[in-house]
Amino acid sequence: MKAYSTIGECYLERENENMKRLPDSELEIMMIIWEFNRPVTRFEIEAEMGEGRTITSTTLLTFLARLQEKGFLAVEKMGKNNLYSPLVEQEVYMQKESKNILKRLYRNSARNFLAALYDGNNLSQDDLKELEEYIRMKREEE
Repeated sequence: MKAYSTIGECYLERENENMKRLPDSELEIMMIIWEFNRPVTRFEIEAEMGEGRTITSTTLLTFLARLQEKGFLAVEKMGKNNLYSPLVEQEVYMQKESKNILKRLYRNSARNFLAALYDGNNLSQDDLKELEEYIRMKREEE
């Protein structure tokens, strides 16, 4: 049996190309859970929801149940509360979603993606320097 270094790696291999893209509402909840970096309750998630973002407890519980069904969350009963833990690491999901965006919108071309950002005046000189530094570091790693 293969040993996995992370739960997300196991999930990613098991699901391979079948990892579901999360709707924005579910992604928002996952981002909160990932930020805690520990099991959390529904009440903690509600407290962290953005300013002006109102969501009923019932709706939140529905989203949490969907995330569990999709394999993103584990649920453990702790007294009267459920504790929610991520089964997919944030980095694993973000890498997969980034690849999907690149493929869907930019024909698998990093150049097309960067051109869209730069030509749309969304990249500052500092951003460009940061990208150059990142590329330099990646080349040195090879």
